Amino acid sequence: MRTNDLRRGALLMVASSLLFALMGAGVKLASRTLPNAEVVFFRSFLGTLALAPWIVPLRFAGLATSRAGEHLLRGVAGVASMACFFYAIAHMRLPDAVLLNYSLPLFMPFVEAAWLGERVPRLVWWPVGVGFAGIVLVLKPGIGVFEPVALIGLLAALFGTVAQVGVRQLTRTEPLVVIIFYFGIVSSLLSAIPAALAWRAPGGPEWLILIAVGVLGTLGQLVLTAAYAHAPAARVGPFIYSAVVFAGLLEWALWRSVPDGLALCGMALVAAAGVLALRLGTDPPQPGP
Repeated sequence: MRTNDLRRGALLMVASSLLFALMGAGVKLASRTLPNAEVVFFRSFLGTLALAPWIVPLRFAGLATSRAGEHLLRGVAGVASMACFFYAIAHMRLPDAVLLNYSLPLFMPFVEAAWLGERVPRLVWWPVGVGFAGIVLVLKPGIGVFEPVALIGLLAALFGTVAQVGVRQLTRTEPLVVIIFYFGIVSSLLSAIPAALAWRAPGGPEWLILIAVGVLGTLGQLVLTAAYAHAPAARVGPFIYSAVVFAGLLEWALWRSVPDGLALCGMALVAAAGVLALRLGTDPPQPGP
């Protein structure tokens, strides 16, 4: 049931952002000893198991769908986004990887134009330009500190945009918990083969981290959904950028790393551009991972 409670929606969005930031820290810890494909598989599989309290009451009838092809397309795009995002987390500072993943609103108008035939609104060009200028400051190409892996972080946002457009199409007839469930099934199956090829048996502490990653990611998605149920997306969506702040605090606490001045300016520009794009009607980020 939808309400119009901005305060509660904003608090839920900030809580969701904290859960996703904690998940990202868990991914970074797990990636120090486990292959990326294996971390993606366990995030998908364990996250799907964490949905059991919501899925079991639905029974088979509640999971029936006539849009299997669209679920598959959304799943392929989503798992590709997750794999790129987790790889970026493993090889970049956590707040940088999170920020690149949340640059999704900058790609949304172009994916919608290509997929749905929607015209790119003229006003959107301003936030898109500002946002990409911010990304340049974060990546710093040409001054000796550019990380090529950052391009994989941008790919995560691009694939994530495709996945989100798929979600938007599916929500016309499908409950969101069912969409998340089928995404978990598709992503688990697709990541199982590369995970098996690169398999390394997790130890005790690694199991705890992997379980935490799966649970935190699924809870983050559910809390995010609740936030959008309490307030319009254009008003509550900007609060998701608090995840970059949480990621920065976790990066400092766990790895004693802080961003330089250019990166901070770039982060501010990307967040401001994302907020402006949301105000102009672009869909807010809804992280698949």
